[in-house]
Amino acid sequence: MEVPGLAHNISSPLSPCEGMIKDLSLDAIQLCERDGSKSQDGSISEMEELPVPQNIKISNITCDSFKICWDMEARSKERITHYFIDLNKKENKNSNKFKHKDVPTKLVAKAVPLPMTVRGHWFLSPRTEYTVAVQTASKQADGDYAVSEWSEIIEFCTADYSTVHLNQLLEKAEVIAGRMLPFSVFYRNQNKEYFDHAREVQENRMLPSIKDNSGSHGSPISGKLEGIFFSCNTEFNTGKPPQDSPYGRHRFEVQADALFNPDTNLYFGDFYCMYTAYHYVILVLAPKGSRGDEFCKQRLPLLDITNNRFLTCKQVEEGDGGLVFHHAQDVILEVIYTEPVDLSLGTVAEISGHQLMSLSTVNAKKDPSCKTCNISVGR
Repeated sequence: MEVPGLAHNISSPLSPCEGMIKDLSLDAIQLCERDGSKSQDGSISEMEELPVPQNIKISNITCDSFKICWDMEARSKERITHYFIDLNKKENKNSNKFKHKDVPTKLVAKAVPLPMTVRGHWFLSPRTEYTVAVQTASKQADGDYAVSEWSEIIEFCTADYSTVHLNQLLEKAEVIAGRMLPFSVFYRNQNKEYFDHAREVQENRMLPSIKDNSGSHGSPISGKLEGIFFSCNTEFNTGKPPQDSPYGRHRFEVQADALFNPDTNLYFGDFYCMYTAYHYVILVLAPKGSRGDEFCKQRLPLLDITNNRFLTCKQVEEGDGGLVFHHAQDVILEVIYTEPVDLSLGTVAEISGHQLMSLSTVNAKKDPSCKTCNISVGR
């Protein structure tokens, strides 16, 4: 059973909905301590006979739902009419009171067979640690409640976005991707020291590193996927890479077919913005059969390299049968290549433009209020 009943700015504690109490007022119910002590206005009273939930178990965890069950002693079990579930982000685990009217995490559900599903993107976020505790309650004839003591506090962490959620993001990104423009090189900007280190210490190679936490909070690649960030967007008027970059004045350029070809799989990774009009799409290029490919295969939507709205690689039917490449015009593409790249495959040169640090997306937080790039799960 889903539990959307919330003790949050609701007018009356006496109005049950079908299968649960949905209208439960914070003003009428104020559990001052987790030990189940009586509230000041007497609307909830402690009743020793009600069993305290024991051995709480959390299972089937997703980015915005989980199942919960527990054991109870048989005494007075038949008198239980409702469960009170206190859900808090872990950093607020000491705020175990019905007082935060702006944080709707106090759930009220009619007693149903366990396990019970708790679901709600308005109070559950992906990749977030929570604490949960439970009370049993019995509704009295006068509308008041007798309650047990609180159970022990259990900790758990919600999951990443699933491929279902990522496909929803993918569909939203496709809407604004715009027309396709030709390009011929991938490029990566860094400072001079980065490339010196690659030559002198890393055998002339750029090595993959763990992706930072930029983008959607529920992204399954943040902090997990190893890769090297590249860009491929071009300026509309020149058809060439822009001369400005937020990441450094030295640029490595490599022909597109060195990284992107029929032996490469292309995955959709994320869609986000940073409180600006610009929107970013993260794509992953992984050589088929590589470790990065196996990682993405289990977590990310696979794109057709010849037919998608973001980045394509097609065989030319005439002439020498080479490859042609196109990128979406209206989104900024961040392309992650999952394998080491030898500097001998391309060239390193200093750009003539500026280093625009304000445009950096390193650990950038996604705007949770943007209707263009958010979906109806935790941000």
